[in-house]
Amino acid sequence: MKPTAIFRAAIFALAACAFAPAFADTSAAQTTAPATSKLQAALRQLWQGHVQGTRAYAIAVKAGDAAAAAAATKRVIANATQIADAVGGFYGETAGKQMLQLLAGHWSGVKALTDAAQKADAAAKQQAMHDLVANGKAIATFLSQANPYLTKDAVLGLLTMHVGHHAAQIDEIMRGDTQAEAKTWTAMQAHMNVLADALAAALAKQFPDKAA
Repeated sequence: MKPTAIFRAAIFALAACAFAPAFADTSAAQTTAPATSKLQAALRQLWQGHVQGTRAYAIAVKAGDAAAAAAATKRVIANATQIADAVGGFYGETAGKQMLQLLAGHWSGVKALTDAAQKADAAAKQQAMHDLVANGKAIATFLSQANPYLTKDAVLGLLTMHVGHHAAQIDEIMRGDTQAEAKTWTAMQAHMNVLADALAAALAKQFPDKAA
């Protein structure tokens, strides 16, 4: 399917995929360039797709289901490639390749954290979290430079919460605490919607023609 202007903008917004950007001067963004409901809906769907894929991987690892884990991995990677291609459409091929590397780094960290939790490997978990923090800083820098209505500190703050949700959910899945995981999952999904709505407003201000 050839992406429409709104779909392309939506894909770019997910380029934080797992990365939680926020926009600078929220009230101004909403006043001068309100996001369309279609853009918000597209963004929400994409953000939810990211966490659904990573959650599916954790559940598969917990169950020892190699086929399901492989399928979830392919789903996350395909999503990342689509996001990177869309970013390249907005900012050029070089930017698209950089985003793909950043997305790969995020997934690598989440996957490593999941695998380490399943093995109860504390050292590997610590390293995975260290890598996710470093990756989050790199993503925050990239997105804040790409979009003048995204601030680095706001992006990093939301990314930190997103990674925290990943970490909590993975631990809960591995220890079989379905009640705690259900609460984390609800909070994680809500956070994805917050991110999507914030990004929609920022993108509408930066790309008013594409978001119209």
